[in-house]
Amino acid sequence: MDGSVGSTMNDMPVGLDAAIEEEYSSLSKLLQQFIDISTIDKAWTFKPNSGITAYSSLSLSLICVVWNEATVYFSLLCSLFFCLFSERLKSPYALVLYSGSQAMFSVSQPNFLANKKRRSILSSHISKESDGSISFQWAPFPIEITGASVMVPSPSGSKLLVVRNSESESPTQFEIWGPSQVEKEIHVPQSTHGSVYSDGWFEGISWSSDETHIAYVAEVPAPCKPTFSGVGYKKGSSTDKDCGSWKGQGDWEEDWGETYAGKRQPALFVININSGEARAVEGIEKSLSVGQVVWAPSAKGLHQYLVFVGWPSHTRKLGIKYCYNRPCSLYTVRAPFHEPEGNAPLLSNTKEAVSLLNLTQSISSAFFPRFSPDGKFLVFLSAKSSVDSGAHSATDSLHRMEWPIDGKPTPAQIVDVVPVVMSADNGCFPGLYCSSILTKPWLSDGRTMIISSYWHSTQAILSVEVLSGKVSRISPSDSSFSWNVLTLDGDNIIAVCSSPIDVPQIKYGNLDRELSSSAVWSWLDVPSPISRCSEKVRSLLSSLQFNIMEIPVRDVSENLTKGGNKPFEAIFVSSKSKKNDVCDPLIVLLHGGPHSVSLTSFSKSMAFLSSIGYSLLIVNYRGSLGFGEEALQSLPGKVGSQDVNDVLTAIDHAIDMGLADPSKISVLGGSHGGFLTTHLIGQAPDKFVAAAVRNPVCNLALMVGTSDIPDWCYVETFGSVGKSSFTEAPTVEHLSLFHNKSPILHLSKVKTPILFLLGAKDLRVPVSNGLQYARALKEKGVDVKVIVFPNDVHGIESPQSDFESFLNIGVWGKPEVHGHIDYSKTLYGTEDFDDFLFELYSFSVEKDQLRSSFVAILLWSCA
Repeated sequence: MDGSVGSTMNDMPVGLDAAIEEEYSSLSKLLQQFIDISTIDKAWTFKPNSGITAYSSLSLSLICVVWNEATVYFSLLCSLFFCLFSERLKSPYALVLYSGSQAMFSVSQPNFLANKKRRSILSSHISKESDGSISFQWAPFPIEITGASVMVPSPSGSKLLVVRNSESESPTQFEIWGPSQVEKEIHVPQSTHGSVYSDGWFEGISWSSDETHIAYVAEVPAPCKPTFSGVGYKKGSSTDKDCGSWKGQGDWEEDWGETYAGKRQPALFVININSGEARAVEGIEKSLSVGQVVWAPSAKGLHQYLVFVGWPSHTRKLGIKYCYNRPCSLYTVRAPFHEPEGNAPLLSNTKEAVSLLNLTQSISSAFFPRFSPDGKFLVFLSAKSSVDSGAHSATDSLHRMEWPIDGKPTPAQIVDVVPVVMSADNGCFPGLYCSSILTKPWLSDGRTMIISSYWHSTQAILSVEVLSGKVSRISPSDSSFSWNVLTLDGDNIIAVCSSPIDVPQIKYGNLDRELSSSAVWSWLDVPSPISRCSEKVRSLLSSLQFNIMEIPVRDVSENLTKGGNKPFEAIFVSSKSKKNDVCDPLIVLLHGGPHSVSLTSFSKSMAFLSSIGYSLLIVNYRGSLGFGEEALQSLPGKVGSQDVNDVLTAIDHAIDMGLADPSKISVLGGSHGGFLTTHLIGQAPDKFVAAAVRNPVCNLALMVGTSDIPDWCYVETFGSVGKSSFTEAPTVEHLSLFHNKSPILHLSKVKTPILFLLGAKDLRVPVSNGLQYARALKEKGVDVKVIVFPNDVHGIESPQSDFESFLNIGVWGKPEVHGHIDYSKTLYGTEDFDDFLFELYSFSVEKDQLRSSFVAILLWSCA
């Protein structure tokens, strides 16, 4: 007898039938191939002090480190393999000297079983050939990093800091690596501080110029909590564990919201590498959360100072993730451990010695401080447009101030280097939109910064001359790809370039001032093993094309500014060829924010969707970043109308151009993109065959009382008066307006099948928002599928959840999932169909009633 057993109903995952499960299986294998493509997170370069470098088994020791939970050791095998296979070395034991620099790339891939990122380091030697070309010699394989929270090379590249945060109450571990071994291992107890911040925002780790001290940001120590035993409260506090007592919770501490749940106040510390002692920096107010610390330049023998960003929180801490509208300033304070030498003046008292100084009182926002190489001025970014307007993100500005290198820091005049651009002419610089700045962004002239910034629907690399304020686009101006600077190699740039249909490619930018009076940049392709993909993925991507469409505003308003009436953009991704002149199904993709932007950079999930037969229309509606401040500020107060109309205009534009079939359009969005998606299926109920949302805003009246950013609800609903109208206790009038701006207002008209993907730990748009809307749709009989990820926050970015999300999105858009019927191939809706029913049944009922009943039965049988 055949021992195989057919799949039973109990064997089938919930929500799948046999046909859909087969599709599920097939698509999951393809999605896996896309997700496996590596991502380049950051890079560093090192120049040998002697101007030459040697490749031997020891020369790669710094960059071929393997970290694991228990031990740290060097991969000499990696170095040996490099020596064996390098074309430059004739013998595995030879030492060959040649000029160049050394690069280190931090690379990540999803580790699905562990449900976290797998991080690794891949090293390369960069050399200039006799013909002027640039050569990258790559190590034969990457080295995986485990257990390390942060790693930061020293300024000279001769040392490497590795920080290991403990997941328990164990000390935080600092390791100082030299060229061939661990030179120092320091354990900082929880009584000094908690975990070191490594989030990219509060995160700040800075080596002193002499590489003897490190300043960093960590959680303040946990406060003492009340202790109870069988006889009641125990006086005093103790860290000792006692089986006869237990710890109470104590007072609730406010955190910074989304992704910071349970994280304690970020504070500033300095560790002395020689002594192993870590100290808190004194003089900083407890109400100030700190981050992004750097050492200020100082002459020998004088006091040393730290400069950092401080966010005040005298009342409530509103969510800070993705929110640049939180006021912040640059502060300076004297560093511990450093005492003046010789005849340097001593400060008169302790209070003066640790006095905190606000350097940027005249501006509402200041962050990413960077000192010029000569230490004569300090440059920083500002989100003052965001802070002043209340919009969570807006156009940035760049500023500088003089730095008194031979004396005590004092407030100086703030000079505008790159002001906020309100509305740019066609093809001109649209303003600064920077999510990060390199630790060392300077060219050798000491006054030119290299930064990445959004430029409409692309990301571009810019040079900024900080004395004159001149901004130049140095990535190719005719490129529709997105470019991002990874690191500098002297006066050259290592960047990554990609598009929706091209995996990330490393580029090497050469500055050649001899070709013309102005700087000219040439870009070389760098063959790299990092972003390799399978032959299947490469073949699918090669069959695709993309372009950026400029879409005129449908109803130009006299009430809007010039920038608010300018055309917006959409990125269109499609197959290079039509089958039988038929358009592929279209997915309309909508970014969140709303003050964010969808770029022409490579997205693994988007590439997967476009590779399984969908065209993509990725809309950057007015209010998106990268198009000037006037266009951005045109949206607050008009959400649910202006942005909805822009999306419908973009869809009609694609239909009119013959790029989309109006009967095969789906829509997908997350956060504010989910707000738009649920608005669209309510306001245009016949437009879409399917919809999918990730943590959508469906009911502003519910969100305002549960979100970590209730002020967002006010600004986007009320517009320019929203910031001043914000209150923790909304009035009835406020709640009524919130409801009228929300997708739930149009719920009764919705009939589009919709997929909900929700993070149970989302503090930004709590899961209750999506669940309320989904339950209400189910109540009225709409086809609804809900997946809740119990451990995910707003972004749903854990590898397992992200994978399951886009696999379900890919399947959800298939017509067979919803039992769709192509009525164009039936008699339905014709007189012949009606006559057929009457001849068959001869019932004494109205035609419309009979038709509705029959169709209901037909749809039910197909479900």
